[in-house]
Parts: sequence; structure tokens; C-alpha cells
Amino acid sequence: MAKFLVPDDLWAVIAPLLPPARVRPKAGRPPIPDRAALTGILFLLRTGLPWEYLPQEMGCSSGMSCWRRLRDWQRAGVRASLHRALLERLDSAGQLDWSRAALDSASLPAKKPGAETGPNPTDRGKPGTKRHLVVDARGTPLGVVLTGANPHNSTQLVATLDAIPPVRSDDRGRPRHRPGKLHADKAYDHRRCRRECRARGIRPRIARRGIESSQRLGRHRWVVERTLAWLARFRRLAIRYERRADIHLAFTTLACALVTSNQSRWFC
Repeated sequence: MAKFLVPDDLWAVIAPLLPPARVRPKAGRPPIPDRAALTGILFLLRTGLPWEYLPQEMGCSSGMSCWRRLRDWQRAGVRASLHRALLERLDSAGQLDWSRAALDSASLPAKKPGAETGPNPTDRGKPGTKRHLVVDARGTPLGVVLTGANPHNSTQLVATLDAIPPVRSDDRGRPRHRPGKLHADKAYDHRRCRRECRARGIRPRIARRGIESSQRLGRHRWVVERTLAWLARFRRLAIRYERRADIHLAFTTLACALVTSNQSRWFC
């Protein structure tokens, strides 16, 4: 089960990023291995089961043990380091396309109140969370931001672009974290958005209201919709059950890392 959910090539990338185990007193049970804890976390990410329903037969201890391990890894910055390491792996193979990027968002219902939730205007004002995502030309996730469901998409363009980590390749030079062009739909058709893109050296390619048709998604924007659909296949991300925004963000970034890992298997 551990090798099925955590393949050896993925574990080889994750293992060096994990913080060392804490020193514990001699009494008490030993902590579960990191790979077993990660197996339980990925199982819940894919199935959407509650923490307390984690099967004991998997050998991942209890769901709360996995929850605490995910919390500790989130505090230590493991999820961001993992995503950046996988992006660097793709970039070193020349399979990370910085020529253009696409930006969009997707709303999901939130069953419990908490940070980064708000009334969803498309769901009769029910609590919800919005996932803002930017991807490269091939649909590889570059940066993700969580907000409540009520903020307008255009207000999060800057935060989403700044969420792209600096990616260092084998070539000499500074790490790169800015695409050449940015494609977005009419929700981002504001002077502020175009000005912020140009200030970061990005050429905006934003659909214009009242000029361009809404019948077709766009020649380059469809990749972000496909990646959002990939993330929605993780049942834990279809509905937000976590009260804590950092735990839901950890799940979201972990799903982005898995998508990036799959991209590296296809292209590298």
C-alpha cells in the first residue's frame, strides 16, 4: 500500500525534505514512520474519508497521528519545498514551459466555518472557499492561493502570481518565477490586473469584456481548467471539511505536487 500511494521515485524527493524526528522520552509508543504517515495522508486526500475513518489495516496508525504529522510538516514548509523540488526537476529536464501561463479559479463548498471561507454568490450565499491557480503552458501547477468564495477573481491575481516559487534549473542564472505571458478570462479584465502583470515583466493576454466571445474557452486558457478538474478528482478537495485553512492548503498543495510528479513521469 505504501509503495502504491507513495512510489519510490516520489519518496526519494520527499524524504530529504522532511524534518528530523523529535526526541521523545523512553516511555510510550514509538512514532509511526514518515512514509506510513504520508501513505495515510494521501489515502485520505484521494478518498475524502474523515480522519477517524482511516483503516487500521493500512498500518498508518490513527487518523489523528497522520493529522498531527501533516500539521507539523505544514509548519516546517515541507509542502512548499516539495512542490518547488518537483518543479525544478521538470525545469531541469526542459519540460516546464515558461513561455505562457494561464490563471483561473474554482469555488467549492465549505462544510465548516473557518479561515478563508465566505458566502458563495453562486451557491445562494452558502459558505465556500475559492481556489486560485496559475499553471504553465502544459498545465503544470505553478502557484495556488485560497480565499473565501466571495472575493472577486481580479483581486487575487497578484497574490496568485506571487505564489509561484523561484525555480532553479541546472543552467546558471537567477531562479525563475515569472512566465512570459499570462492568459486569463474576462473576470480579470481590469487595468489594475494588466498594470500588475507588466510591473512583473509579464505580458497580459486577458479576454476583453464586450469584445471577445464567451462561447469558447480559449486557445491557451483551457489548460488551467483541465488542471482544476485534475485537482477536483481528489475527493478531499471537492468539498472543504477542514476548519483550519493551513490544513486545507496543505492538502491542496500536496495534490498540486502529485500532479507535477505525474507530469515529470510523462515528460522526463
